[in-house]
Amino acid sequence: MNFGANPIHISVENNDDIANIVLMPGDPLRAKYIAENFLSDAKLVTSVRNMLGYTGYYKGKRVTVMGSGMGMPSMGIYAMELFHFFNVEKIIRIGTCGAVSPKAEINDMILSSSVYSESNFAWTFNNYSEHVVIANEELNNNVKETARELGYNIHYGMLTTMEVFGPYIDADRVLNRIPDKYEILGEEMEAFALIHIANSMQRKATTIATVVDSKFSDRVLSIEERQTSLNNMITLALEAIIK
Repeated sequence: MNFGANPIHISVENNDDIANIVLMPGDPLRAKYIAENFLSDAKLVTSVRNMLGYTGYYKGKRVTVMGSGMGMPSMGIYAMELFHFFNVEKIIRIGTCGAVSPKAEINDMILSSSVYSESNFAWTFNNYSEHVVIANEELNNNVKETARELGYNIHYGMLTTMEVFGPYIDADRVLNRIPDKYEILGEEMEAFALIHIANSMQRKATTIATVVDSKFSDRVLSIEERQTSLNNMITLALEAIIK
């Protein structure tokens, strides 16, 4: 594929301003939060369209933290540019999701073994006609090992990526179209695109998602609970990606 000579949506002074391992929250302000609270010597390296990216150090390892925006088209742009133009090797998406199985409760973390989507994203990108993508096994093993070391409980299973924000639609109508052989734990909006692009470009990617709402619960997280759970997810992803 011909992607052109230069990235359009990421602008840095030097290409090595981007580390070869990247954490990607959806919210660029969460990238700022991670840089300020978890990284040392962090500096803003790109801010095109206010999609903030920072590079710093976590336990002596260079890490870039950059927002992806919401939805597969936005994730697709930034993941492709990071892999292609900056030789990024590994990306872990850290985000939130809605639980669609009673196995995953609010405040739990889900690690994507695979992701289902009924979208045409992969077909449009490079004629991939399947609706399931498999997250990188090595990266997932690192996350699972790290979760054990930290004492974090984490569900390992399939997510689904939707093209419309779940709470704004009849999500059950969409979920009921998914073949019965797939057990979906949570739904979100970016993981399928990230993992498909990584697989297509022989790179490594996975997703860790914290459950913030559930069709099986009326519980609403307090601000403090949400911040603690997100901090745990950030720590898990950072510890795993530097292994």
